[in-house]
Order: sequence, then C-alpha cells, then structure tokens
Amino acid sequence: MLRTALRNVLAHKARLMMTALAVLLGVAFVAGTLIFSDTVGEAVKNASAKNLKDVAVSVQATNDDPATPDAGKAGKDGKRATALDDRLADRIRALPGVASVRSDVTGQATLAGTDGQPVGNGWQNRAVNYQPGKDGKDGRYPLVAGRGPADGKEMALAESTAKAAGYRIGDTVQFATDGPVLTKKLVGTVATDDPQVTAGGSLALFDTATAQRLYLHPGQFDELVVSATPGTDQQALTAKVRELLPKGRAVATSGSELAAEQAKMIAEQNSALSKTLLTFAGIALFVGVFIIANTFTMLISQRSREIALLRAVGASRRQVVRSVLAEAALLGLISSAIGFALGAGIAVGLRAVLDANGAGFPDGPVVISPSTVLAALAVGVVVTVLAAWLPSRKAAKIAPVEALSSVEAPPATRSLVVRNAIGAVVTGAGAAVMLYVSTLKSGDDLPIAMAGSMLTLTGVIILAPLLSRPVVSLAGLVTTRLFGIGGKLAKENALRNPRRTAATASALMIGLTMITGMTVVGHSAQVAMDKMAANGLTADYKIETSTFTGLDPAQSKKVAEIPGVEAAVPFRGTGIGSGGGFGYLRGTDVRQLDKVTELTFTQGSLDAVRGKSIAVSQSWAKQRGWHAGEVVPAEFTDKKKTKLKIAAVYANNEMLGDAFAEMSLVAPHTDRAKDETLLVKASGGGSEAVAGKIRHALGDSPLLKIQSHDDLRKQAAGQIDTVVNMVYGLLGMAVVIAVVGVVNTLAMSVFERTREIGMLRAIGLARSGIKQMVRLESVVISLFGAVLGMGLGVFLAWAGGSLVGSSFPTYAMALPWGRLGLFLLIALVVGVLAALWPARRAARLNMLQAIGAQ
Repeated sequence: MLRTALRNVLAHKARLMMTALAVLLGVAFVAGTLIFSDTVGEAVKNASAKNLKDVAVSVQATNDDPATPDAGKAGKDGKRATALDDRLADRIRALPGVASVRSDVTGQATLAGTDGQPVGNGWQNRAVNYQPGKDGKDGRYPLVAGRGPADGKEMALAESTAKAAGYRIGDTVQFATDGPVLTKKLVGTVATDDPQVTAGGSLALFDTATAQRLYLHPGQFDELVVSATPGTDQQALTAKVRELLPKGRAVATSGSELAAEQAKMIAEQNSALSKTLLTFAGIALFVGVFIIANTFTMLISQRSREIALLRAVGASRRQVVRSVLAEAALLGLISSAIGFALGAGIAVGLRAVLDANGAGFPDGPVVISPSTVLAALAVGVVVTVLAAWLPSRKAAKIAPVEALSSVEAPPATRSLVVRNAIGAVVTGAGAAVMLYVSTLKSGDDLPIAMAGSMLTLTGVIILAPLLSRPVVSLAGLVTTRLFGIGGKLAKENALRNPRRTAATASALMIGLTMITGMTVVGHSAQVAMDKMAANGLTADYKIETSTFTGLDPAQSKKVAEIPGVEAAVPFRGTGIGSGGGFGYLRGTDVRQLDKVTELTFTQGSLDAVRGKSIAVSQSWAKQRGWHAGEVVPAEFTDKKKTKLKIAAVYANNEMLGDAFAEMSLVAPHTDRAKDETLLVKASGGGSEAVAGKIRHALGDSPLLKIQSHDDLRKQAAGQIDTVVNMVYGLLGMAVVIAVVGVVNTLAMSVFERTREIGMLRAIGLARSGIKQMVRLESVVISLFGAVLGMGLGVFLAWAGGSLVGSSFPTYAMALPWGRLGLFLLIALVVGVLAALWPARRAARLNMLQAIGAQ
C-alpha cells in the first residue's frame, strides 16, 4: 500500500501541484516567522550581552523616598536631582573586588540634520557623557574617527548618527534637549552596540561637566556602573554596594540580573510580534485545509474504480485509509521542505523591509534552530494529513461492487440535512455572541469578540453548501442573460456539487472576511480619528514638542507677538481627584480660549471660569453627578487639597478633555514650568510663512511639532493606514492560497468532465464556448466567496466596532464603498485569472478522445 501511495503521488503530479503550493506557502509563512523571531531575538540578545559584558553591578537613582520627591525626577528647571554623586562613586570604588566605577549621565538630545529635519527615533535619541581613561579614550564608545569631546563647546556622535544627519568632523551640530537649539562642534565619531541606537535612535556624547549641566546638577549622575576584578562574586559585591546606598534613593542590580531582565524583555517583545505573524500563518494554513481536502476528495472520486479493485483483491478499509494518509504525508513532507527553504528567504526579506522602515534591528547571522525545522515540517505534514483524513474515510467506505458500477454519486440528502442543522446552530450561536459583543465597550472584551467571530465564521463555512444554491442561482441568472448557454452551463456546473463549490469558495471567503472586517474597522477608526484630531479645534496650528518636554512659556508669549497671529493660547495640565474619580485639569488662557476652540456650554458660561472656578466636560460631570454652581473638594497630584467651584459644563471637546481652568490655578501644581501645547490662530489663516515665523520665534528647535489641521488628520490616518496595510500584506497570503484552490478545483473538475466536454463539442459548442463556460464557472464561484466573505466581514466589523469606541469616542461604523467595490472587482479578476489554465486545457481536449474517456 505504501508503494501504491508513492505511485499515486508520482502519477498525479500535475493535479497535486496546486495542493503542494498551498501547503508550501503556509509552511513558508510559519518557517519565516520562526526564523525571523529567532534571528532578531538572538541578535538583540547578543547586542545587549555585549553592552553589559563589563557590568558587575549597576547602581541607578530612584524616587522611592517620600522625603525627597524630586530625586531622579525633572524639577521646574528641567533638570533632575539624584543621590548618585562623586562621594558615593569613591566609596564604591574603595570596595574590595571593584576594578572600576563608571559614572554615567544620560538624557535625550534630538539632532537637526544638515537638511534641518530631526534625526533619529523620538525617545531613542540618547545623550551620554564621554569618559576618557588614561589613554584619552572611552572603552565603552570606541573612537571611529577624531577624538572625544573635551569641553562644553564640543561633542561626538555615533558613526551611524553622524551619517544619518549628514555631519562630518569639524561641522557645527544643531540639537535640542528640551528647548531652543544649541550648537556644538563635532570632534569625533564613535562605535556603539547600544540596542536603542542600533534600533533607529541617535547618540550624542558630551564631556561629563556639560552633560551634567544639560540634564542634572553638578557632581550628580544617573547610573554608576561597577566593573569587578576577575574571580569576584557578582552577588556578594552587589550586596556590599547596596549597604552603601542611601535608602530609597538608589538601587543596585547585579550584571547577571540585568542580563536576565533584558533577555526576558526581549523575549516578550519578540513573542508579541511572533504571535501576530503566526496567527496569520495559521489563517493561511486553515485556508489551505479546504484546498487539500477538496483535492483528495476529487482524487478519490476519480480513483473510485482503482480503490474498488484494491478492495476486491483483499485490501482492508484500514489499508485504504493508510494509503491515502501516506500519500498526504508524503505530499506534506515534500511541500514543507520546499516551504521551509522559502521561509528562510522570507525571514531575511522581512527583516530587511522592517529595517528599511526604521526598525533598526542589530546585525547578526540568520538563526535556524532544529526546533524551528521540526516545527515547520511537522506543521505542514500534520495539516496535510488532517485535511486528507475525511476523504480517506470516504474512500474506505466505498464498496467494491458499488464503486465498480457507478460514477460519482451526489452527497446523501441526510448528510446535508445534518450538516445544515449543525451549521445553523453554530452560526446562530456565533451571531448571538457577536450581538452581545456589540453591547460591550471595553477593549478588554476582545477575546469574546474573537471567539464569537470564529464561531460565526465556522458556522457559515458549514452552511456554505446550503448558501451556495441561492447565491449561485442568482449569479446564474445574470450569466445566462449575458452569455447565453455558456452562462447557464457554468451555473449548473457550480451547483452540481454544492459541497465542492462551497469548499472552494470558503477558502476565498475566509481571506475576504478578515480583510473586509479590518478595512471597515480601520476606515471607521480613521474617520473617528479625523473627527477627534480637529474636533472643536478652530486654531490654525497645534504646537508641541516631539519628546513632550514642553515649551518655554516665555517663547510661547513671543508667538503671540508675531505679526499675523491673532491668538496664542498655551495649555498646561495636572491630575486631579474629586468625587471618587480621577481626571485631568488643563490650565489655559481662558480669555482667549474661544478663539482657538469651539465651545458649547450646556450649563454656565466661559465668563464664570475665574479663580478657583473650573469648567468640566459633559461626560465627566455626568460621571460625578455634578451641576454648575456646586463646590466640590479636590486633590491635585502634588497632594495639595482645595475646594473648586463648578462654574460651567461644556460639550465634550477632545482638546479640553475632562476640565479646564485659568493657568494661575493649575500652574502651581505642575511638575515643570512648561506649556504642554500651544494653539495658534492666524488672522489670515494658516500659511507656510506664518508657520516659518512661529518656528523661528520658538528657536528653530528640531523638537518642535507645528501641525495644521491637515497634518493632524494625516497623522491620524497614517497610524491606521499602517496597521491596515500590514494586515493586507499578511492576509494576502491567504487570498493567494485561495486563488490556488480555485485553479486546482477547476483543473480537476475539467478532468472529471472530460467526456461531458467532448459531448458538448460534438453537438456544436465551439472551443471559445468551452473556455467561456469554465471562466464563468470560476467567476461564479469567486463571486460567491466574495459576497459571503464581504457580508460576513461587514457584520463582524459592525458587532466588534463597539470595542474600538472605547478608544475613539467619535467612532461610528462607516463603510468604505470604494474599497468594498474594489474587493468585488478583485474577486471578478481572480475568477477570470484562475480559469485561464483550466479553460485552455478544456478547450484543447480532443473531441473523440474525450467522448471515449472512462
């Protein structure tokens, strides 16, 4: 029987080719994901280990001591105060087993490139102090060219940062830490293995005194890195260091503990991406199951006489089952091996694509572990064997005499009735869960929505043969009217075996269900974000810093003095607790507020917001049960308590948030004397000239984000589009596999109908008519899958959209008719393209040989 299985694989190479392709693509996706995850994880792990190789103990400043609330935290001057100083470093340096103590100052510096644009990746733009040894070099940052900074007029950059910014040694570098532009001379470039820098950030180096002046206070540090002499026990040394630390103001961690923490963090980060990619790989393989099952069902139907002969000469039912499963396992093994090789290429390509888009993974070799090889091969073989199990059972049940004397019989009515009953129950249960989901508002309920979606999708797949009749019949009316006898024959062929039609269409349906659902949710969220971005905003510009370090109030006032600026309204906020709830109170220039925002008051008025009076949003007032005129107790985040009067209640406004008051009430309770946001209204509307004047007034800092209404909308749209486009790419694999399934089914269906096609040719149907019939059958099947998938996708998007509403208060389902129309058009094109080869093959059949075929 094993020889029979091998012979069948070799005898049906062409018919199994498309099935092998479906398995191959699915396994390639799985293998690529696993190899990518292992490769990136190992590269980041090695980079982190190299970065920590000389660290025996790390001492870091903390802020756990209530008596020193400003420790390790930026004060009103923008600088941090820490308990790590030269005295503590000297005491640690005197401990037995300590080889050296490195005193680090760290901060953020955003560089402006030679083109004036910011360099690096936001929070990954690091700044550190360069600490030369006796040889004048810093071992942690080896020099590539030039020298290290020696005074406050000089700086060095990572080689990659200097290249990205376009700077050369001797150039004047422009950068900003938390305010206006600063300049220093570039005197050197260094190499670094810092994962933050290699992952797309930037690195600037200053002499220690300059770094302290920029970020801390003289003589203070953020971290003390202790190196040990050979043979020193890290844990024992860490314990000794801890005895020297001021309680609650610093913490010591051994190098091994740091390495373990970083390894755990890296594993968690990779796990999230790997799980996402494997989910889509699972979808691709799930779609492949339909193709594999369809192929083996049709092969078994075509080999019914052969199977009958085997049964007649003594083959048992178990042997027949084992033969079919062995054939499937062999096909799965060969396909998986090729798919694994393709997966390795996908992993390399995926890494290159993500790096090109700013991921910046550390360099490292491709990692292919034995477990990855075994997992990929096992997945391919197991999926193929499982998909072939039901067809193998069907083959074993064929009685020898019945198979020898009959052609393919239609499915038993009872089995379809049972299937339809099960499908109705499963679909009803899934729909009920999704209707319940539509009443939920929290993103935490996503697992329920996913379970309901899978239940509904499974139910529709089971019901697909029943649903195929009305949909295909309706499509047949159109094809018959437009194409005559060819259209009618196409409809009858599609209806001949509803199970086969349903299985073929289901593969396409799954992909389109998910793509449609994501498209509808993404489009609706984008519309909601557009509304949120400009909701209640009448200002021409919204100004912030990219690192959210804030704007100097003195500079904000300069903006108001620019010719053409009608109003410049600053915002600064603090947390506030009241009535058992917590909210965010924004301080602003109340007198000019109505010039930059749309305010609608349901109670009270803007004029009443003075002194210790505040205005609250309608939603916050409803939660707390407040009304205008009430006096409520409040506690700010700095623990100071007071009583505030509710002067007004306004319709929800994204810019104003929970509540607002005069700046004089809020400013004393904020951590820093910085404005979070500045809204600017220009008398003649926004223009590039006005934006340029504003940027110049604010010091031309690379930290600045000056956004118009269009910029805010584009930013909002870009975030959603990135996610949706990524999903398109990942689900595209499932759709490709579905197309392969349509081609496979049609090709094998043509083989089954060889005699019938010969008869049609004999009674006068031209070759072009045969091609048209096969093409229309393909189009009808594709449209059936598209209609089912798109309809289900819209339903799931509607039901699950309520969960998105928790993040987007303005969310409401909006159908992207253009894209939905495009999906339908793609289904038509898929149907035409998938039929090219089968239609050509059918048309080229010899009429007499076809009539005489068995």
